[in-house]
Amino acid sequence: MKRNCEKTMKAKTYNFHPEWEEEFIFTLVKDKCVCMLCHQTQALSKRGNLERHHNTNHQKFKESYPRKSAIQARKVDELKSGLKTQQSLFTKPAAQNKAAAEASFRISYLLAKDKKPFTDGDLFKEAMAITAETVFNDFKNKADIKNALCGLPLGPATVTRRVESLSEDVDRQVLKDLSLCEYFSLQFDESQDVMDTHLKERMRGEDIYNEFKKYVSKNDIPIHKLVAITTDGALAMRGVRAGFVALCRNDPDFPDFVNYHCVIHQQALAGKVLDFSHVMALVVKLINSIRAKAIRAKAIRAKALQHRLFKALLDELDAAYGDLILHADVWWLSRGKVLQRFVDLLPEIKTFLSTRNEEHEQLSDDAWLLDLGFLTNLTAKLNALNNELQGKSRHLPHMISAVNAFKAKLGVWTTHLKNGTLTHFSNLEKMSQAIEDKDAFHPEQYCAHLDKVATEFNRRFGELDVMEDIAAFVSNPFLPIDIAQLSAKFQQVFSLQSGVDMEIVDLQNDRSRDTDFWGLVSREKFPLLTTCALRVSAYFGSTYLCEMTFSQMKIIKTKYRSRLTDRHLTDCLRLAVCSYEPNYKALTDSIQSQPSH
Repeated sequence: MKRNCEKTMKAKTYNFHPEWEEEFIFTLVKDKCVCMLCHQTQALSKRGNLERHHNTNHQKFKESYPRKSAIQARKVDELKSGLKTQQSLFTKPAAQNKAAAEASFRISYLLAKDKKPFTDGDLFKEAMAITAETVFNDFKNKADIKNALCGLPLGPATVTRRVESLSEDVDRQVLKDLSLCEYFSLQFDESQDVMDTHLKERMRGEDIYNEFKKYVSKNDIPIHKLVAITTDGALAMRGVRAGFVALCRNDPDFPDFVNYHCVIHQQALAGKVLDFSHVMALVVKLINSIRAKAIRAKAIRAKALQHRLFKALLDELDAAYGDLILHADVWWLSRGKVLQRFVDLLPEIKTFLSTRNEEHEQLSDDAWLLDLGFLTNLTAKLNALNNELQGKSRHLPHMISAVNAFKAKLGVWTTHLKNGTLTHFSNLEKMSQAIEDKDAFHPEQYCAHLDKVATEFNRRFGELDVMEDIAAFVSNPFLPIDIAQLSAKFQQVFSLQSGVDMEIVDLQNDRSRDTDFWGLVSREKFPLLTTCALRVSAYFGSTYLCEMTFSQMKIIKTKYRSRLTDRHLTDCLRLAVCSYEPNYKALTDSIQSQPSH
C-alpha cells in the first residue's frame, strides 16, 4: 500500500520568484535559473539552491553592491541586459537563417510559377543586391539589409532542391484532398515535349493505361471514387478494344464511370466540316509571302524588305491595323482573327500587290469575295464559342448550355439569311455591297453551309444528349420536367435501380431553396439525387486543363532547357499550373537553415 501511494504522489513543482533577481542575482531563461554573474544554471527554482550558489561563489558582490541599494538595482539591470544581448547573439543568426530559408522557398516557388530556369535565382539575388545598394543607400542599417539579401540561398542547386520540396508538398496536398473528397474526375490528353522523354517508347492505349495504373498504385489513389474520364479523340484513348478508356472499363479495380470526348475538341472538329480551302489557301499564301521568313539569308533579306514596305504602306494609308497576323494551319483557333485582319486590310493588300506587279484574280472575283466574307464571320462565331468553352471553371452543365445555345443560334442565322437579313454577317454584307454583280450573291448557298454545321454539331454532341436533362435538373431542380423520362436517364447514366422518380417528386415539392442548393439538401432524405448531383458536379466537359498544361510545358521545356529531366519537368509543371499554396513554414522547419555561401 505504501509503495502504491508513493507512485501516485505528484512531483513537487518550484516557481521562480522575481525578488530573487536582486537577492541572489539570478534570472529565468527558458524555464531555467541562470546566474547573471557567472551564467551557470540551476535546474530547479529552489531558494536554497540559488542562495547556496550565490553565497559560495559571489560573496564579494554582496559587499560591493549592498542589497536593496540604488547601485545594486542599476547593476542588476546592466547584468540582465548583457545576458539578453548575449542570448540574442546566438538566436538572431538562427532566426535570420530560418527567414532566409523561407524566403528562398517563396522565391523558388515564384520562379517555378513563372516558368523561369533554376539559374535565375542568382539573377534574382543580384537584382535585390542592386536594389539594396540603391534604394537603401541613406539607411543607417544599409549594410545589414544588403548582407541579409546577399545571404539568401538561391544558387541553382538550392533552387532545384526547393522546387523539388515545393512540388512534393503540393502533391501531398492534392493526394490528401483526393482521399477526403467524395468523387473526382480525370482529364487525359497527349502531347510531346521537345525531347519526347515522358513515355520512352510507344504511346498505345496499353502504355498509357500501365503508366496510369502504376501512378495510382504508387500514390494510393482511391480509384473507386472515379466518376468520369474526359479524353481527346485519339485512338489510343478511345479505341473500342485497346484504347485507354476500354482498358480501364475492363479493369475490376475501376468503378463504373462516364466517358466523354472533349467538348472543345468536338467543337473544333465540327467547325472543320466546311470546305473553304479555296479561300484559306490564297489568304495564307498572301500573308506568308508578306510576313513569313524564308530559309535562305538572301530570301530573308528580300522578304524582310517587302514586309517593311508593306508596313510603311499601311502607315501611309492610315490603315486600321499596323500589320498582319501570321497564320499557320495548325493554329486553327487563330483563323478567325487572321481572316478578319485580312478583310479589313484587303484594299491595302491589293494596292501593295500591285506595286509588286502581282495579280490574283480571286481578289476581284465576286464569288470568292463573298465566300471570304461568310467564312470570316462564321469562324469568328466558332472562335467565340471556343472561348466560351475554355476555362478552369467550365464544367459539363456550362458546356452543354454553350453548345445548345450555339446550335439554336445556327437556326436563327439560317432564318435571317433566307430572309436576306445580314445583321449577324457584317463581312458578308460588306462584300455583297462591294461586288459589281449583285446577282452573284445567293444567300441560300450559305444557309446550306450553316445546315451542314448544325448537322455535324448534332452528330458529334449526341453523347451529351443523355446528360442534357440531368445537367439542367442539377442546375435548377424546380423547372417543369417529364419525371418518368428524367428518372429513366438517371437510371441509365448512373446505373440506378428504382426510387429516383419518387425523390424527384419529393424534392420538387420541398420549398427549402438556397443558392448552394445541393450542399443543403438532406442526404438522408434524398440519397440518390444528392449522390448523382455530386457526381455531375465533378465531371469535366473538356481536356482544357491538359491543353493548358501542355502550353506551360512548351514554355518550360524549350530548346534552351531541353535537358530538363522528367522529374524536374513534372515539378515545374505542377507548381506552374496548380492552385495550391505550399506550406512554407512546414518546409522551412523540415530543413537545417543555412545562409548562402
